[in-house]
Amino acid sequence: MNLSSLKRVNFKTIKTNFQEGFKNLAEGGFRQIFNRIDQLGIKKGVDSMGIDKFINQCAYLAAGSGLVTGVGGVSTMLIGTPVDVINLITQQFRVTLAISYHYTGKSRISFDNFFKIVASSVKADTQLAISKNIMEEVAEKILMGLGSKAMRRLVPVVGGVIGGTINYLFIKKIGKELMEQHKLRHEH
Repeated sequence: MNLSSLKRVNFKTIKTNFQEGFKNLAEGGFRQIFNRIDQLGIKKGVDSMGIDKFINQCAYLAAGSGLVTGVGGVSTMLIGTPVDVINLITQQFRVTLAISYHYTGKSRISFDNFFKIVASSVKADTQLAISKNIMEEVAEKILMGLGSKAMRRLVPVVGGVIGGTINYLFIKKIGKELMEQHKLRHEH
């Protein structure tokens, strides 16, 4: 990619589109993603692989979309980033459900209870009632975590490696934080 093609990119429009997309995600997208996840499949995966291997599998799935999105530069970023973000959120949700099942033995969880766990995993305030504002805060925190990554994806190949690595590490970090939270809760 050369500098002249970078000059044609309207970053203000991209930022506005991202913000609008995350507002829409907060208003119903999280519930849609949650509803499409096979909770029984997660139970079976954890039972057959173990929790650590299941988290690793989710991290690799997240890395795959980060790699593909980052490889093509600006054109792939504009089209692939929404798909990558949805996949990353899906993998985060799968890890959250898997860890919840691992510690509680419950293979089904309501969206509201689930979202309290997700909110705590991104350091949002869980004392407040589940509302549009909390969902927007979680979406914003996820966006902030992905924002710098999106800019790095402008460089082909290197962007792919960086995007894949960051997605992988993000899911592993979420898994580690949730495991620690559950361990603390079950020790007391």
